[in-house]
Amino acid sequence: MKVLSIISQKGGVGKTTIATALAVAAEADGKHVAVFDLDDQASASFWSDVREAPTPAVKEVKAVRLPVYLEAMREAGCDLVIIDCPPVHKDVALDAASLSDFVLIPSKADVFDVRSMALTVQLVRQLGKPAAVVFTFCPPSGPEVPDAKTAVAGLNATLCPVEIHQRKAFARAQQSGQVAQEYEPGGKAAAEMQSLYSYISIVLYGKSHGEEETKRVASRA
Repeated sequence: MKVLSIISQKGGVGKTTIATALAVAAEADGKHVAVFDLDDQASASFWSDVREAPTPAVKEVKAVRLPVYLEAMREAGCDLVIIDCPPVHKDVALDAASLSDFVLIPSKADVFDVRSMALTVQLVRQLGKPAAVVFTFCPPSGPEVPDAKTAVAGLNATLCPVEIHQRKAFARAQQSGQVAQEYEPGGKAAAEMQSLYSYISIVLYGKSHGEEETKRVASRA
């Protein structure tokens, strides 16, 4: 079983959108998946409440009980647990990261957001856990993304080769208990999340969903 944590000390960067989209993508790839919602705002849990499909399973979990629930998932034959962490809570982030195989750190493509995200990078680095920063809410053009890339390089952090742009499909899908791949299967938002899942598959399992997608994403890394 693999454990992926979505961690950022800033709120509003798309953690739940990424967690739920990756969970659905993993299910489509034939994996048994669970999402652990550690955020008191319970966004992932609310998403699950309005979702018509019974899976992926989403469970509200307190950080102190995280090892117990992870062991239960391992014994139940779960392939992937995705942990949706709350912002701000340093101790919760440390607990989740310490139990993870990989940490994904979302950040808006803005220099000031990247600077704020530096604490998360430092926390994960202290634990010696592999991690990558993924840009979210990227504008279609302008200097923001190149400037943010320079800022990430200054932190000596790994940058995910996939960028998530600001698209209406993400919010609309969440409101209906769906993800972008389900709401608009042929859309750009769906393609971005599928590419992100392919990248995560590479780092967790050494392969992605589809040989051609593996080659494409790996060539961009």
